[in-house]
Amino acid sequence: MAPVKKFSAGSVSCALWENEATVDGRKVGVLRATVERRYKDKDGTWKSSGSFSRNEIPMAVYCLFKAFAAMVEERDAEDGE
Repeated sequence: MAPVKKFSAGSVSCALWENEATVDGRKVGVLRATVERRYKDKDGTWKSSGSFSRNEIPMAVYCLFKAFAAMVEERDAEDGE
């Protein structure tokens, strides 16, 4: 399954995933965000981590802000229908 949208800054990325939830007896789509940092280990293999250095935190915040904006725009579009 692929993410709905993905935002990146340097080695940090945030992906939006659509999950299904039941609200008031009806199924609705709910967007959720995941954040990760990609790096190569000593053997050159790509790995993922959820920990961030001081310099990576602003990039994580930036990606999360972009994800939040996309979620708000999605909700506003649904409300306008």
